[in-house]
Amino acid sequence: MSQNGNLMGIKNWRDYLPVRAFFFDRPCVIFQSDDWGLVGIRDHAGFQELQTAGLQFDQNPYNSYSLETADDLQALYRVLLQHRDARGRHACLVFNFIVANINFEKTIAGAFQRIELQPLRQGLTGKWQRPALLEAYQQGISQGLVYPAFHGLTHFCQTSAERALQANDERSELLRVLYAAATPLLPPQMTWLRCEYYDRLGDSEGRWLNVRAQQSAIQRGIKIFTHQFGKPPVSACAPGYRANADTRAVWAAQGIRIAQTNSPHLIAPHLDANGLLTLYRNVEFEPALGAADEFVARALMQAERAFAANIPAIVCMHSINFHSTLQNFRAPTLDTLHQFLTALESRYPDLLYMHDGELLEWVRDRAAVQKFQPSSAWRQTFHPSSRTNKFVSV
Repeated sequence: MSQNGNLMGIKNWRDYLPVRAFFFDRPCVIFQSDDWGLVGIRDHAGFQELQTAGLQFDQNPYNSYSLETADDLQALYRVLLQHRDARGRHACLVFNFIVANINFEKTIAGAFQRIELQPLRQGLTGKWQRPALLEAYQQGISQGLVYPAFHGLTHFCQTSAERALQANDERSELLRVLYAAATPLLPPQMTWLRCEYYDRLGDSEGRWLNVRAQQSAIQRGIKIFTHQFGKPPVSACAPGYRANADTRAVWAAQGIRIAQTNSPHLIAPHLDANGLLTLYRNVEFEPALGAADEFVARALMQAERAFAANIPAIVCMHSINFHSTLQNFRAPTLDTLHQFLTALESRYPDLLYMHDGELLEWVRDRAAVQKFQPSSAWRQTFHPSSRTNKFVSV
C-alpha cells in the first residue's frame, strides 16, 4: 500500500472518489463538534500535580483542556433553545464522542504493561469527578440539541502509548507522570500520540495501524457507543481527521454511513463507492483558540461562501470551547455562538438547522425517489443527472 499523499493506504483508489454529489438551493447549517467525553487535565489540583512534577506549560489553550461538566452543557443548551430555524427547530450540535478513557489506577497497578480502558458509560476513575455528566448528555439528546456520533474508542494511538511506556525513555517518563495525575496526554507537547489509527514511530515518520488493529478498536468503540446511547452510530470522525482506506472500509462494514472530515476547499457532500456520505467542514468556529470577537464575522463569511456554492455550511467547533474548569472558555464561546446564530437567522429566513443523520435521510430519500416530503412546511424535487444531483425547492 502506498502511504504518500492524500490517497494513503488506498488499494483501489477509484472506490474513494465521489460517485454522486449533492447540492441544495436553500441555506443549511450543520454543527460538528469533537472530543466529547475525552478527559484531559482533571482540575486545578491536577494541574498543580503536573507542575509539581516538573511539567511546564505555555499559553496554548489546549494546556487548559479538561473535560466538560454538566453545568457547561446546561449553559450550552440554554443558548441553543433560544434559536430556531425556518421549520421551528432548534440548532443541534453533532457531538463526536470518545467512548473510553484510561483507567489510570489499573494501568499503574499493572506496572504499565498495558493500558487499561474504562467505558465512558461506566463513569470516570480515580479523582475524576463530573457529577450528572452522563445524564446531561442524555438530556441534550432527548431535547434534540445533541446528535451523538462516533469519534473513537480513544483519541490517542494505544499502540504508540504502550510501546512508549515500555521504552524507559523520556516519553515513558512523561506518560508515567501524566498517568499518576490521571491525565492521558498533553496535546501541544505530544503530537506523536494524538491520532488513534496512526502510529508515529518517531518525530516525523509513522504508519497506519493495520486493518485488524483498526477493526478491533472500531468494533469495541461502536459496541460501547451502542450500549451508552441505545443504538449504533451512523456518523464518524476519526481523531485528528486521520482516516485511511482501511478506516473507511471498517466504518462502512460496521454500519457507519457518514464520514466527517475537513478541507480548506469547498467540497459538496458526496457518496463514495462504499456508500459513505462524506461531509467536509467548511466553517471554523473555535473562539477558545483565538480572539472571540473575530469569529462571528469570519464564520458568517465562510457560511456565505458555502451557501453561494449550494452546499451546507458545516461548522467545526471542538468541545474545549465549552469548558470552564481550568479556564472559562465557555462564556465567550456562548456569547459568540449566540451572535452567530442570531445573524444567520436574520440574514436567512429560510435557514435550516440540520444534523448528520437528517442529512443522510434526505440523501437516501432523494436518491431513491424523485419527489419527497421532508416536512409539512416545504417540499423539494430531486433532479438526477449524469454527474450531480441537486435538491430544488418547489
